[in-house]
Amino acid sequence: MAVDTHTHLYMPEFSAEGQPEGSYEGQCAAVDRAVESGVRMMLFPNVNADTIEPMKAVHAMRPDVTAMAMGLHPTELDERWRDSLEAIRNELYSNPGLYKAVGEIGIDLYWDKKYEGEQMEVLDTQLGWASELGMPVIIHCREGLAQSLEVLQGHRDVPAVFHCFGGSMEDVGLIRRTGDYYFGIGGIVTFKNSDLRNVLPQIGTERLLTETDSPYLAPVPHRGKRNESAYIPLILNSMAAALGMSPEALEKATVQNANNLFKL
Repeated sequence: MAVDTHTHLYMPEFSAEGQPEGSYEGQCAAVDRAVESGVRMMLFPNVNADTIEPMKAVHAMRPDVTAMAMGLHPTELDERWRDSLEAIRNELYSNPGLYKAVGEIGIDLYWDKKYEGEQMEVLDTQLGWASELGMPVIIHCREGLAQSLEVLQGHRDVPAVFHCFGGSMEDVGLIRRTGDYYFGIGGIVTFKNSDLRNVLPQIGTERLLTETDSPYLAPVPHRGKRNESAYIPLILNSMAAALGMSPEALEKATVQNANNLFKL
């Protein structure tokens, strides 16, 4: 039974047609489809202050097969970022046993570099929480590897995964010189022109995690459509082929890695 270490199934993209407010019928159906496909656990990372309640609600409805992480996503910073960060901190410190990680947190300069300094400050602050609470972190890094690694250098005690990793062999080397981190692999590995399949052997099975980042980045043959955790087997199969091993063996290794990092 595989693990999806990064999925946002609690989001409104999964709402069923005509779904009453507060029922989360469509979201729970997506969780159930994943279980039927062979996924035994799904980790929900938080995004901002507004996603806390829906995430907790879906987890409460499927507590045996879902887990949660609490953090402030880097693209969610605006002029009120300090208020958002305080809300996230209050939730995490009020319920530390409810969360398996601090996340997702990191640096994203793809859309806008306006808050680059603030993103680095917020990442540093949240890494400090993780260190204080003895928790791992889920790193979102898009067009911001140098900045992410600069901040991470001050928190070498914090275990981390670079989620949705799609970088080069050089990127793997840079990350590894900073810390012994994990790499979350999603639907990108199935894309026809992706070089990620050639990078996987350099990472090695002992530091690989499976994820979907639902509802984004659906694997082939669903590329361009809504992604969901039920597609984890497609990702596993592509990864296993690139590594020259059976999907069953890779599934066992990645589940163990998820357990080691997140204590699922």
